Amino acid sequence: MGLLLKVFIPLLGAALAFYFYSASENFNEEMLRGKRVIVTGASSGIGEQMAYHLARMEAHLLLTARTEAKLQKVVKRCLELGAASARFVSGSMDSPTLPEELLREAENTWGGLDMLILNHIGQSGFTYFNGDVGQVRKLMEINFVSYVALATAALPMLKESEGSIIVVSSIAGRIGGPFTAPYSATKFALDGFFSSLRQELIIDKVNVSITLCILGYINTESAVRAVSHVIPDAPAPKEECALEIIRGGALRQREVRYPPRAVSSMLLIRSLAPEFLDSLIRSSYHVENVRR
Repeated sequence: MGLLLKVFIPLLGAALAFYFYSASENFNEEMLRGKRVIVTGASSGIGEQMAYHLARMEAHLLLTARTEAKLQKVVKRCLELGAASARFVSGSMDSPTLPEELLREAENTWGGLDMLILNHIGQSGFTYFNGDVGQVRKLMEINFVSYVALATAALPMLKESEGSIIVVSSIAGRIGGPFTAPYSATKFALDGFFSSLRQELIIDKVNVSITLCILGYINTESAVRAVSHVIPDAPAPKEECALEIIRGGALRQREVRYPPRAVSSMLLIRSLAPEFLDSLIRSSYHVENVRR
């Protein structure tokens, strides 16, 4: 059985990765030219890189994040890269008024919306759960409820344009590893809500696609700072990750997995041998470096 797992599962994982990855060959950057796109969490990391890719594709961009000074720099760079237009709205994602403010800006500026990319996350540590339920509530508000609020506010315009919703999630939303309990809960919630919403849109014959992005360890500054002392693996590049997310959304894929082989292999092992996967994860971490 051990030899079978070592030989068969990586091969099948690679085949699944090819299935999810090969559709990107049909992608043409002209698909995004002139499209009206909102990107959340756009001041750094994957969101910033998505903004730059979309700018090169000559999209119209409305960016949002907490820090105005960082957003100003990203907008300036997007215009230099060729964005059809670029503007920003700064604010915290736990604000109940931000969704309406963003969509009002899109309506007044563009008269509609083609793509909503939900990418922001709240701050959470990589450590044992300490019983702080208040922190769980706060993280759910930012990582989950604000996603629902923004998607709900955007749906009327997206229905009109037959547009797309892209939800940036994580392998932690499919596999419950250690040291991420509150964060993982928010990502599981995203999967449940948007998978259910997709079904309802299909039943109602509403042509709005929902792409769920299952990401592994990516070399964003925040991720490396949080987990590099515990996870020995090398992180995947955020620039390529951002481009794969955009490709998946433009092609209206159900799911994007990145890095494809690693994520697909883990999901396959979880289905076939979940306890083995749990053991594999625990044994691969430097748990002695985790503070309680």
